[in-house]
Amino acid sequence: MKRFALRTGVRWKISIAIAAVGALVAIALSLVVHNAARVAMLENSREVQMERVLFAQRMYESSTKPKEPRFGAKLNDPTLPSQLDRLMREKRRGTYVEEHPEGPPDVWAAVPLANGDVLSLHTQAVDSTAIMKALDQALIAGSVSVVFGGCALGVLIGGQLSRRLRKAATAAGKVAQGNTEVRVRDAIGGVVRDETDELARAVDALTDALNERIEAERRVTADIAHELRTPVTGLLTAAELLPPGRPTELVRDRAQAMRTLVEDVLEVARLDSASERAELQEIALGEFVSRRVTALDPDAVVRVVHESWVNTDPRRLERILGNLLANAAKHGKPPVEVTVEGRVLRVRDHGPGFPEALLREGPSRFRTGSTDRAGHGHGLGLTIAAGQARVLGARLTFRNAAPVGTAPGAGGAIAVLWLPDHAPTTTGSFPVLRFPDTP
Repeated sequence: MKRFALRTGVRWKISIAIAAVGALVAIALSLVVHNAARVAMLENSREVQMERVLFAQRMYESSTKPKEPRFGAKLNDPTLPSQLDRLMREKRRGTYVEEHPEGPPDVWAAVPLANGDVLSLHTQAVDSTAIMKALDQALIAGSVSVVFGGCALGVLIGGQLSRRLRKAATAAGKVAQGNTEVRVRDAIGGVVRDETDELARAVDALTDALNERIEAERRVTADIAHELRTPVTGLLTAAELLPPGRPTELVRDRAQAMRTLVEDVLEVARLDSASERAELQEIALGEFVSRRVTALDPDAVVRVVHESWVNTDPRRLERILGNLLANAAKHGKPPVEVTVEGRVLRVRDHGPGFPEALLREGPSRFRTGSTDRAGHGHGLGLTIAAGQARVLGARLTFRNAAPVGTAPGAGGAIAVLWLPDHAPTTTGSFPVLRFPDTP
C-alpha cells in the first residue's frame, strides 16, 4: 500500500518548529507570570491586613478608656475561620484568605491578646479583576509577538538553508546529466560552514571517485576494442581468400559481426568520454528523414505531418535513425512507421514492445531485453542512439503503444526523438504533437 507523504520545505519545517517552541514557552511563561502576579497580590493583601490588625492591637492595648476594638477589628469574632482559630489556641498570629467563585476574596488577620482574647480583622481584598485582565491581555500580546517573531526567524534561517540545499540539488542534477566540471561546494557558496558544506564535499568526492572509475572503465573498453580492430581486420582479409562455400560464408559473416561489434564499442567509448561535438547544419527534417529512410529501410512508411527546418548534425541524426530502424526491423514486426512532426521524430513498429527494464531504466549496453525482442545483437544500438542524441542536445524516449482492446505492450514499440527547441528554424513554429495511433 502506498503511504501518504506530505511534501514540505525545510524553511517551513524550521519555521513551524521555532513557532511551536516559542508558543509553548510563551504559554508556560504566561501561566507562571499570571499565577505569580495573583499570588503576589494575595500576599500583599495578607501583609496589609496583618499590619492593620497589629496597629489595632497596639491601639487596643494602649487605650486607658474602656477597651473597645477600633478600625473595624473585632474581639473574639465567632465567625473566625477554623484555621485561624487553631493558630490562636497555639498563641500564634496569622492570616487567612477565603476565596469565592465570583468576586474578590476575603482576607482575615488575627492576633492573640495577653488576656486570652483574640483580636481579628476581616475585609475584602482589592478587586484585582481589571488588573489581571490587563495583565492577561499583555501576556497574550507578548505570546503572539513571540510566535510571529519565531516564524519570521524560522523563515529567515530556513530560507537560507533551503536555498543552499536547492543550489546543491541543482548542481548535483547537472553532475547527474554528465557535467562533471560542476562542483556542489562551489555552487552553494556562502561564508558560514555547516552540515550542507559537509554534504557538498561528500557529493563532490563521490563524483570524483565515480568519474575516475568510469573513465578507467572507458579507457579499458576503448583499449580492448582498439587492440581488437587490427586482428579483426586481418581476419576479414583472410576470410576473403578462402574458397567459396558455406563454411566460408559463415566465417565471413561472423568476422563481419565481430568487426561491427568492435566499431560499436569504440563509438560507445567515444560517446562516454563526452568529447564528441556536433557539426551543425540547417536541414529540412521531413525531407531528410524521407530520403534516409528510403535508403535504410525501403519497406518503412514515412509520414511528414509538419515540416520544419532544424539546425543539427545530419551524420549523427542519420546514425540515430538507422539504429532505431534496425532495432525495429530486428526486434519488432512490420509495418515500421516513421513520423515527422515539427522537431519530433517517431519510429514505431508493431511487435511485442520494449521490455519493462528498458522503459524503466533506459538503454543499457550488452542488454538486449526479453527473448521476444532480443534474439540476436549486443544491445548497443539503442545505447549508441541515446548517446548520439545527447551530443545533439536532443532527448530520446521510449514507450509502448497499447491500442484499445489489446494487452499492454501488444501495440508495438515507439521511440521518440525530441530535437532541441532552441535550434533555429525557418518556420518559427513548434511541433504540435498528435498521436492518432494511440489512445
